[in-house]
Amino acid sequence: MAFERVSRLASIPALMVAVVVWLAAAVQSHAQSLIRDPDIEHGLRELAFPVLRAAGLNTNRVQILVVNDNTFNAFVIDYNAIYVNYGLILTVESPEMLQAVIAHEAAHISNGHLARRAENLKAAQRNASLGTALALLAAAAGGGEAAIGIAAGTQGAAIRGFLGHTRAEEASADRSAASYLRWAEISPSGMVELHRKFAGQELLSVANQDPYMRSHPTSRDRLRAAEAFLDEFGDRAVPNPNSDYWFARVKGKLSAFLRSPSWTLRRAGEEPYRDIRLMREASAYHQNRDLSRARAAIDAALAERPDDPFYYDLKGQILLENRKVSEAVNAYANAVKMAPNNALILAGYGRALLAQGETKQALNALEQARARDFRNARLMQDLGVAYAQVGNNGMASTVTAERYALQGRMEDAGIHAKRAVAQLPEGSPGWQRAQDVLIASERLKKDKRKRK
Repeated sequence: MAFERVSRLASIPALMVAVVVWLAAAVQSHAQSLIRDPDIEHGLRELAFPVLRAAGLNTNRVQILVVNDNTFNAFVIDYNAIYVNYGLILTVESPEMLQAVIAHEAAHISNGHLARRAENLKAAQRNASLGTALALLAAAAGGGEAAIGIAAGTQGAAIRGFLGHTRAEEASADRSAASYLRWAEISPSGMVELHRKFAGQELLSVANQDPYMRSHPTSRDRLRAAEAFLDEFGDRAVPNPNSDYWFARVKGKLSAFLRSPSWTLRRAGEEPYRDIRLMREASAYHQNRDLSRARAAIDAALAERPDDPFYYDLKGQILLENRKVSEAVNAYANAVKMAPNNALILAGYGRALLAQGETKQALNALEQARARDFRNARLMQDLGVAYAQVGNNGMASTVTAERYALQGRMEDAGIHAKRAVAQLPEGSPGWQRAQDVLIASERLKKDKRKRK
């Protein structure tokens, strides 16, 4: 599991869109870390798959990404990802509640709400200062001090017009989400429980409301609508052992790394799935720097599920972080054999190969990973090191520029992009990638000069 400081808004293709470029000036201050873990993301994909399919979305394109934030929130800002705070995942009590959240966010994508918000963003650009617009975007994307100030009435009607989704959009998303759940044969009771959780939040002050409430305006009417849907169509869903298992595994892996090892070891015995209990224990022992017990626990988990690439990935992480490099390479190699297209597993394998000094093999694995997932900033750092070690300083500068761009550090990104453009053959793929970042950086500089 890796915690990566990545701008929520940054993506290399998006950096060439004018609206995103003018936002990049202050995005660094709103950057957060994503929790990147192949096991967790696979589990979320298992839970999301029937929902995304029912919504008519590309299940291979739309990722479910975890934000390193302990508040209860989820949001979408583009068509390729649904962002869920880890606080939400650890708080919901059933897979159906989490799937209801995913269905609701998927509905915002399917119903075209993002396109309308883009128009609202352009209006905010025309009618508000840059600082105000950035605060608006921060609020809509998940809260923080900016969200509190905005919701309290700062800047009046112009701000309220952009903040979050409208009540009409929320009602529309709820109706669509309920249909997705029914078509996917998932109990709509999760949506009812979700609304019950927030039914009383309208009575709280803005500062005491959950970010989900602030960016997803709710009401008792929405609760009544969800209850009416359940009454009308009933609950024909049958038990789904696969959803139950992956929900437990996602929560188990997150809690094992985010909570204290002592908490995990006290609670692991309550876990009904033996392999998940052993995985949680391995993670806790690893954090306690007890390699022998961590290794024994993860090996026992693998004895339960010998074909599980994600347990091999965790074993590789434990061994690599304990400087057992050759053993880590072997563990990651087994994971890659079982999941050859998983970008995060490939990235871990490349990192282990790099530590072992097998730079060319590492470069190959890391490039395969980057081709499948450009959001992985840690991967980009490893890739930059690998290119530097083989003497390709131009490509090292390109991937470093892209890494800084992902983190919202556009000034640093521009410096490295300029170096890459000067060193790489004009028109080559690496030169073109660096040129994209350089253009975005220079546009941002011009925008700053205009405001002075």
